[in-house]
Amino acid sequence: MENKDINSRKLGVVRLSVASNSALVVFKLIVGMAIGSVSVLSEAIHSGIDLAAALIAYFAVRSSSQPADKDHHYGHGKFENISGFVEAILIFLAAAWIIYAAVRKLVHQEPIEMIGWGILVMGLSSFVNMAVSQALFKIGNETDSIAIKADAWHLRTDVYTSMGVMIGLALIWLIELVWVGHHVHWIDPVIAILVALMIVKAAFELTQQSLSDLLDESLPKEDNRKIEGLIKKQEGVISFKNLRTRKAGATRFIEFDILVEASMSVEKAHGLADQITEDIEKVLPRSEVTIHIEPCPKECQPACRPNCVPAQKS
Repeated sequence: MENKDINSRKLGVVRLSVASNSALVVFKLIVGMAIGSVSVLSEAIHSGIDLAAALIAYFAVRSSSQPADKDHHYGHGKFENISGFVEAILIFLAAAWIIYAAVRKLVHQEPIEMIGWGILVMGLSSFVNMAVSQALFKIGNETDSIAIKADAWHLRTDVYTSMGVMIGLALIWLIELVWVGHHVHWIDPVIAILVALMIVKAAFELTQQSLSDLLDESLPKEDNRKIEGLIKKQEGVISFKNLRTRKAGATRFIEFDILVEASMSVEKAHGLADQITEDIEKVLPRSEVTIHIEPCPKECQPACRPNCVPAQKS
């Protein structure tokens, strides 16, 4: 898939997220204030954070797609990781506000009017966010974009919290319909607090994911094992050492040394490195592979002994 086509698809799905969140924020705010529901208003704030996240993701996707230049030799991929971290901070702040508003509502309870409107807006929100999050997950997984996958998780969390608020409002309406004269409005702020706790959990996971790439954490063990297997299967490789991996945005950076026969020609060694690079890029797309070739010494070295291919075969 061409980079231009990839970036176009990424920007297109993020624009969809911005548009849907903008509409939901307005709708939830109007209904939440009209019926006096703190859980609906908390969901409006949640959608507002989703909107901010979508805008940040849009900026990150545009920025990260820029090619490497003289000041950024490794490209601009970490814009996506920075955006994920900023989104997480915004979510923590939103959750704190929701809990504060819900506690106040518990202390000073007020009746909820026109509950049917609240149920309607939460049902609509769940449906819209499920559809948009599915589109975001599809493009995010295909392009390995942390910014888009973070935005998708924002909306998927909103689906579950909206359904929770909808169920809570329906429960209030049903109980007060059956048990005339009794009010259970405390259910509304309690659900709002549960919504906030779910948001905090999503923010914590997002923070971990974004920080791991910002701190140049190694690729997952499964990916490293795949790389090791691809190196060992190449005829002509005696051993390898100093495998180092990291990720910036959707790009993986992979570096290692391979040891070959001292008599191998430069041309053959270069072809071997090209073949290993091609194999890795097939299994782990969007990888930047750097291979250093060394002649194998007569005596086995501690650094490469564990990865010695003949030893593996014997």
